[in-house]
Amino acid sequence: MKVGLLTREFPPDVYGGAGVHVEFLARELRALADVSVHCWASQKATEPQPGVQRHAAAEALAGANEALRSLSVDLAMAAAVADRDLVHSHTWYANMAGHIAKLLYGIPHVMTAHSLEPLRPWKAEQLGGGYTLSSWAERTAIEAADAVIAVSNGMRADILSCYPGLEPQRVHVVHNGIDTALYRPDPDKAALAKHGVNPERPYVLFVGRITRQKGVPHLLRAARALDPATQLVLCAGAPDTPAIDQEFRELVEELRQSRDAVLWIPEMLPRPEVIQLLSHAAVFACPSVYEPLGIVNLEAMACGAPVVASAVGGIPEVVQDWVTGLLVPYDEKDPAAFEAALAEALNGVIADRNAATRMGEAGRERAVREFGWDAIARRTVAVYEEILGK
Repeated sequence: MKVGLLTREFPPDVYGGAGVHVEFLARELRALADVSVHCWASQKATEPQPGVQRHAAAEALAGANEALRSLSVDLAMAAAVADRDLVHSHTWYANMAGHIAKLLYGIPHVMTAHSLEPLRPWKAEQLGGGYTLSSWAERTAIEAADAVIAVSNGMRADILSCYPGLEPQRVHVVHNGIDTALYRPDPDKAALAKHGVNPERPYVLFVGRITRQKGVPHLLRAARALDPATQLVLCAGAPDTPAIDQEFRELVEELRQSRDAVLWIPEMLPRPEVIQLLSHAAVFACPSVYEPLGIVNLEAMACGAPVVASAVGGIPEVVQDWVTGLLVPYDEKDPAAFEAALAEALNGVIADRNAATRMGEAGRERAVREFGWDAIARRTVAVYEEILGK
């Protein structure tokens, strides 16, 4: 079976959960199929990678809207997969490549929905008119795909709600995974010292992009009510827009006026450093307002950190309330209530170290037992085989 994986992100350019998903899925799939990866061009990838082909946006579109540039990459990807038996696309940035390949070569198109454009209206702030184009690309591809993989049951429900013309039998659930040999508790604290984190004081850790989706402004407002002894560590970068970047900076500065130990790490850290920060966090915070699954919660759990997360999307399928962490209901109509409840949950976990330890251990056990990438790859191949066998 010859499979073409189509994606924007691939190492060394991974900035979100979709990129993590493709990185590890590709690794495991190679033991089960002939896999070629087609991704965006990279300035960081200076050496060729076997089985990986990078595609650049058309030079004539330099300076054009990002959505137009994305579609030009899709054309290049589609041109490169004529020898594949099946293509599997990830995110709207690559969905049209899969759709065009299906039309051009008559091969099946499988797409994994990591998020849905209709549920991310704030993207219009980032993409302008390109959001209308990205929404069209997603709708066109998803409604014609031979199979759609949802990363959670909650995501499957969202897909069928947003795209009612899609037959339910075409939508399969295959959860995101985690490499629990890579993500595991690390006793080393060198990363804490490097980034100014006091190992003698508990800290709340956030890891994620500065986007509306990740809800980090809610966390910054909730942090006003954190126990004064608690540090707040924000591994937060890649802001979607200048406006949300400015909002984030202002909230950080405002918080620093009322409490110490508000640490912002704006760059994307090497994975070993992130693992160390996760391993020693008193609690990991995930205040997302929309999250199909949330790989970052799995990463925290695999490193033994208790998780306090918003009860949205697929998060409750990963974080078990009062077992591996605490879930906080989110109501977009009452953000103040959410922020107050978030602060209460974070303070509660920090105050009860025995419960926090039990949650961290249970989270690690759950990640190992239910979310290994080898099992995720086998479930994905089962979808391929079902489609190819029709």
